[in-house]
Amino acid sequence: MSTPPAQLDKKLSAFHLWGIAVGLVISGEYFGWSYGWATAGTLGFLGATVFVAIMYTAFIFSFTELTCAIPHAGGPFAYAERALGRLGGTVAGLATLVEFIFAPPAIALAIGAYLNVQFPGLPPKAAATGAYLVFMTLNIVGVHIAATFELFVTIAAIVELLVFMAVVAPSFSWANFTMDGWGSAPHFGMTALGGMFAAIPFAIWFFLAIEGVAMAAEEARSPRRSIPLAYMAGVLTLVSLAFGVMIFAGGSGDWKALANLNDPLPQAMKRVVGAGSPWLSMLVWLGLFGLVASLHGIIMGFGRQIFALARAGILPAALGKLHPRFHTPHLATIAGSVIGIIAIYADDFISIGGQPLTATLVTLSVFGALTMYGLSMVSLFALRRKEPGLERSYRAPFYPVLPAIALFGAAVRLVAVSYYNFILFLFYLCSLFVIVCICSYFVRFNGVNNNNH
Repeated sequence: MSTPPAQLDKKLSAFHLWGIAVGLVISGEYFGWSYGWATAGTLGFLGATVFVAIMYTAFIFSFTELTCAIPHAGGPFAYAERALGRLGGTVAGLATLVEFIFAPPAIALAIGAYLNVQFPGLPPKAAATGAYLVFMTLNIVGVHIAATFELFVTIAAIVELLVFMAVVAPSFSWANFTMDGWGSAPHFGMTALGGMFAAIPFAIWFFLAIEGVAMAAEEARSPRRSIPLAYMAGVLTLVSLAFGVMIFAGGSGDWKALANLNDPLPQAMKRVVGAGSPWLSMLVWLGLFGLVASLHGIIMGFGRQIFALARAGILPAALGKLHPRFHTPHLATIAGSVIGIIAIYADDFISIGGQPLTATLVTLSVFGALTMYGLSMVSLFALRRKEPGLERSYRAPFYPVLPAIALFGAAVRLVAVSYYNFILFLFYLCSLFVIVCICSYFVRFNGVNNNNH
């Protein structure tokens, strides 16, 4: 007798989903983006961020239609499979995994860097590994506990970002922000416009992974009502925080001293209030909430994505099982965490593209994200044509203009990021091809098994 597919518990409210939407991304306000200053200067990076913010806003207002119409733990995989077939779904699902698997090691390394500020004897990579183990365990214990914790640390992280802006505001000067604001782009010898394009991955880091709410949709109590609320409020929250943090940090002093750092906010505050200030200690400790929120939320996301792909027969069937007590995808969560921990130590053995490890991980995540964004918008157009009768409690506004803007923006940014990170792009493309081939084997293997049942 065939076993019914494993089902996740429906326990999440709109407030939980908003916390997940913002929490998935909010670490991007704390670190990672400052590499964009090193590439394009403050003004060049500001321009890149404006373009990326427009793309993300258009994308989220369009993507929400798919999430509400097809509330599925696979998120982009489920939409693309329904619209484009199994191959399209597989590529979208695996691209989402690349995004969600390689973002957490960068965040964990930033947690290590923040802790190293207070405990110089603590190796950042050891702290990063410990963070993985803690939040992997919390995600396995239960989705309601995990989502409630995510909501708490997200609110704390938002409050801390507002405190940061208030503390450095007296030292803010537009002259500081605009001084050599177009940068010199020494690594590429590029023009100001070229610098803006090269900085796109770090502008995307401000918003990367907000779409992960889609992977919690199957666990929402009323997804068709709560998901639009969570997405709209989430993207507006993140846009406001991204521009606020970037502008206040850049105007607080010499922005060049903050470029290429994993902890730009503590360093910006340190030069304003001094190394011994209690404000600085508060930023380091409470700033960890932002990093923890994203690490924890993205671990939740990749666990659901691996689970959904395994449940569909694309990955090994064992990864599609739920914990008998907690009803969470425990094996999928562990598998994704193991890959992330290996990535933390990857630069000890291999360097791809000559970038710092954190920048490499950010760029790999961006490749996966942009691939998935494009396939999701194509899926939206395809489903409007193939299934006009599909129940859509939410419809993308200004269709087809808004999803077309998102699709065009994702395509342009994928070309730009690939051009300026060509070696890394080839690595991503080859890896994706190999993994798709391996997954095709599991599809055939599981298909034989399913027939036997």
